[in-house]
Amino acid sequence: MLVLTTPNIEGKKISTYYGLVTGEALLGANVYKDLFSGVRDVVGGRTSAYEEELKKARSIALESMEEKAKKKGANAVIGVKIIYHNLGGTMGNTIMVSVSGTAVHYD
Repeated sequence: MLVLTTPNIEGKKISTYYGLVTGEALLGANVYKDLFSGVRDVVGGRTSAYEEELKKARSIALESMEEKAKKKGANAVIGVKIIYHNLGGTMGNTIMVSVSGTAVHYD
């Protein structure tokens, strides 16, 4: 499955537009990761625990969107947008990633 942020596929003809497809992922961040992340932020280090959580959430959301596109008969998703949300708590104990794009079939 081709997944692009662009509104078209250079050099290819889009033959069918199937419409909007979305994917979401919610991941709760572990209390120890929250605590460690807060300490790292204070001393200026990178928060690798959160980076890993974000990667997981993004991957899950994209896979969900791709599955929905495949079910419609698409072989690509164009105009993809990825949005990150920090939900709840002062340290952000839940991370949500939502993705959306247009499912298409190209020749």
